[in-house]
Amino acid sequence: MKNPSGPGSATSTSVSRCEPEVRCFGDGDPLYERYHDEEWGRPVSEEPAVFERMSLEAFQSGLSWITVLRKRDNFRRAFRDFSPEMVAMMDGGDVERLLQDPGIIRNRAKIEATIANARALSELHETGWSLGAAFWSRVRVDDDALQSYAGLAPFSVEAKELSKELKKLRFRFVGPTTAYAAMQAIGVVNDHLAACPVRAEVEAERRRFIDTMAG
Repeated sequence: MKNPSGPGSATSTSVSRCEPEVRCFGDGDPLYERYHDEEWGRPVSEEPAVFERMSLEAFQSGLSWITVLRKRDNFRRAFRDFSPEMVAMMDGGDVERLLQDPGIIRNRAKIEATIANARALSELHETGWSLGAAFWSRVRVDDDALQSYAGLAPFSVEAKELSKELKKLRFRFVGPTTAYAAMQAIGVVNDHLAACPVRAEVEAERRRFIDTMAG
């Protein structure tokens, strides 16, 4: 998801509010609320899970995040639970099949990019490299909590660096904005607003995870 105010475009009026017990986004939609409360910003490092978040953020480009979220189970089925090794084995026939699948976002360039990224990632696994390590090497723990999303840049310096690295490794659809959205999703950054009811819990979870990595 890009700016949480409404992935790609501002759709949630709750974003600019900072009253207690108001979510950063998602109020009024149970699926969106669960994603906000239980998932967004909480640490994720398992390779298929990181690959999934990055891939879905690429599919979201130009659309609303809730559209992707509602199709998430279909994406998981279509892309073999985002196992890099399994997706890497998909071929042109799979691309044509997925282009006929109404359960996902049928964009040829993004489908082909997901397969190409899985291949690049599978090759790099043989060298001991991981996508999770690449993302978490950009973690920052000293940022102040945001009071609102007004003026929030679409990406950070770290996201720009990560995007540049991934592109050198032949990944596609991983511009700085997509990289930053994935960093938000997996907890590399905590962009829950200061007054968000789950921010403190998410931050504590992040800190424990970061301490575990350091130890």
